[in-house]
This record gives sequence, structure tokens and C-alpha cells, in this order.
Amino acid sequence: MAKNPHLTQDKLDLLAQIPEEVIELISSGVKTQADLAAMFHGLKSMVIESALAGEMDYHLSSQATSEVPRVDPDLRNRRNGFSSKTVKTNGGDIPINVPRDRNTEFEALLIQKRKRRLEGIDDAVLSLYSRGMSMRDIRATISELYHQDLSEELLSTITDSVNDEVKEWQNRSLEYRYPILFLDCMVVKVQENKSILNKAVYLALGVGTDGSKELLGIWISQNEGAKFWLSVLTELNNRGAKEVFIACCDGLTGFPDAIAAVYQDCQIQSCIVHMVRNSLKFVPWKDKKEVAADLKTIYQANTEEIAIQNLDEFAIKWDVKYPAISKS
Repeated sequence: MAKNPHLTQDKLDLLAQIPEEVIELISSGVKTQADLAAMFHGLKSMVIESALAGEMDYHLSSQATSEVPRVDPDLRNRRNGFSSKTVKTNGGDIPINVPRDRNTEFEALLIQKRKRRLEGIDDAVLSLYSRGMSMRDIRATISELYHQDLSEELLSTITDSVNDEVKEWQNRSLEYRYPILFLDCMVVKVQENKSILNKAVYLALGVGTDGSKELLGIWISQNEGAKFWLSVLTELNNRGAKEVFIACCDGLTGFPDAIAAVYQDCQIQSCIVHMVRNSLKFVPWKDKKEVAADLKTIYQANTEEIAIQNLDEFAIKWDVKYPAISKS
């Protein structure tokens, strides 16, 4: 990492407190949709439980409107706590709370009595929690998740319940300081206008001073550029994230200008994994393993002095064949 006058000693001290395994995990990047789904464990349970809450709202409302007006309100059906259930998804098992009613008449449609596996929740969470989704697309995503026809009124009630939960998560307050901000982009399948399309999903992952990791936000955008990244970073700042020391990313169009406008003291660091991949792009298969091992001695060096020494040794060994790598 190049020296930067903005990284003062107090900031370096805070960075030093973050466990190495956390930094290594963050810098390894989010490579697949399964990696991203693993981060969404809590969000998946929130989607499922808010959808079930919408079902219960509809169930009780329908009963109330069909009852004789003079029925004693105390005798009407109502919520009566929850029962626990474990649902299997592609990203692992999720414990959820299923609402119950006093008359034991409520039967959940999303998670039926003998149903233990929920298909499509991973893709649905990606869509639902991403800014940039229209209400029509959110409604279509929820409808697809049920794998059955729902009445317009029931679908609307469930959509409202889920959307309220999603909005609360998207607008929640953030920590004041994130020493490391990791940003990445991946292409996922998203429901739009009754079609399944490949779209770019951008995510921001923050590392706190204690080494804890937090998914700060997810965005879907047609166009990547300075304007888009300025809106993302401004949103993070407005939600309370006032300090970022290092932004770890790779080749995001317009990002340097945007980060300079919002976090003037932030240093941009290319993702190590992306740097290694780019370095190995033109290395023949027979040399890739050895070149990768030699590169590892550079970026995993304990001190800058050792890293420079290992870089010099790498150049002596490989510059004849691959001169661009040591200069990159």
C-alpha cells in the first residue's frame, strides 16, 4: 500500500487493531452469488418473517370484515405469539418465527406445515434489498417467491409488509467510522417486468474498528460512473458513516472522483485478489502456480521493507518473461 499523508498515526493505530484474518477475508472479495448469499443470512430471515407477518395481517383482516359487527371484540381472533421453524436455503439453514393466531386457523402459504425448503429466497433477497428496484419489480419478486397465485389484496399486503422492513434496513443509521470500506460489483439474476435479467449489483461492506463486518448497502444501477458512486457514498455519509480511511475496490468507473468528493482523507487500495488476477492474466498455465506463490510473498510480507525486498527478487526472477507484473 502506498504511503498517504492522510493516514495519520492515530488512523494507522486503529487499522492495526483489526484482526488480520478479517482484512484477508474482506480483501479476498465476493466472488460468487453464494458468497453474497452467506452475508445475507439475517436478511433472509427478515424477508421471510415480514412476508409471514403480511399473511397474518391479511388473515385477521379478512376474518374481521366477515364477522357480524356485534361480535364481542374480545372474542375475535388475534395474534398469539410464534412457533419456531428451521428453513433450508441454498445459503444454509435459517431459524424463523412463524406467527400463530388464537384460533389456530392461520396456515402460512410461504412456509407450509410440512415444507422445510424455500427455493428462490437467495435471489429474492438480492433484489429486494437493492436500491433501484421499483415497487412493480418488488411486487413481482415476492409473487415469484411464493410459486403460487395470490389474490391481489393478499399480494399487496405482503408486499407492503416486506417493503417496510426493507426500507428500514436500507435507511438504518451507520457507525461513525469504518477504517476499511470494501466495494464490489457482481452480476446476478434479477426479476424485472416479468423477466429474469442479468444485472450488476453493487455492494458496500464496512469493517469496524473492532474488526466486525457489516453489509452497509446494496444497489442496482444501469450505469456505473462518478454520478452513481457519488450518490452511494453520499448516502453512506448521510446515514452516519463520516470517516473512511481505506476504500478497497478494483476498477470501478468514476469511483476515485466520487470518494475524493465525499471522503477527502480516504485512500483507495486496489483489491489484492483482483491485482493478482490481473497480473496472472497473461501468464501461461505452466508458470501460473509459481508466479502466484512468488506474488504471495510480496503482499503477505509483514513489513514494507520485506515486501520491497521480495518485489526486487520477483523482478530478478520473472522480469525477463513478464516485465509488466513487477511494475504494476
